[in-house]
Amino acid sequence: MEPKLLSGQFYGQVSRSHKVAAITLTETIHSPGPTLPSHSHEQAYFCFVLRGRFTELCGPRPRACMPATLIFHPIGELHSDHFQTEVRCFNLQLDATLKVPRLEQPATFHGGVPGFLATRLYREFREMDDSSALAIEGLTLELLAVTARSKRGLGRTAPPWLERLRDLLHTRFAERLSLADLAAEVGVHPTNLARQFHHRYNQSIGEYVRHLRIEFARTQLCTSTAPLSEIAIAAGFFDQSHFTRTFKLFNGMSPYAYRKMFRNL
Repeated sequence: MEPKLLSGQFYGQVSRSHKVAAITLTETIHSPGPTLPSHSHEQAYFCFVLRGRFTELCGPRPRACMPATLIFHPIGELHSDHFQTEVRCFNLQLDATLKVPRLEQPATFHGGVPGFLATRLYREFREMDDSSALAIEGLTLELLAVTARSKRGLGRTAPPWLERLRDLLHTRFAERLSLADLAAEVGVHPTNLARQFHHRYNQSIGEYVRHLRIEFARTQLCTSTAPLSEIAIAAGFFDQSHFTRTFKLFNGMSPYAYRKMFRNL
């Protein structure tokens, strides 16, 4: 019988932990090595990858987990993990008293608004001043709302052209693409393209591309020593100043501060 871990229990080394109302926040360190045994948790939780890479086995398709990946694990979900490198994770475990709307199934987010909120939660967790408990409760509720809303409509099969569009955006997010260019690429009218995309992903194409650029920049800040100016251009920003303003708007801190926080783990 697969083990079920109790509240606050995780494989690996627990480096710090705090309890805030119905939320248990835990930072864990995992060494590279054998695959962990298949297990579940008695409470639903989010896992936010701070550093390193690992593969999570759950169901028919493995999850590729890297910095800024956020995974929602519902109660009782069986999964196992193989850590290719040393990995640090920030976990938010939710007591049963905290209702989890529309999140009965596992969910994985790579950056985006969920990643932004998880980053702010981790910053509060690291600082833990007199206002942090209140901030953590508010950010956790916002994270639950955003992740639940992001799943709206995803149960329906997307038209093939919409999947092609999404793949195109992930491949060419750093380019200057117009709505007309994208519509011509997938063979639909620009108005239909914009409306259908927003209906499925709950954001405009411009917002989606901006999230992809920020997600790329986050990964580069955590895993490379490239200058900020080079990361800015590679991500599709006009210059370092434009990059810094946008990054701070999304993450609540400058790229320099973000790199310093995650490099000092």
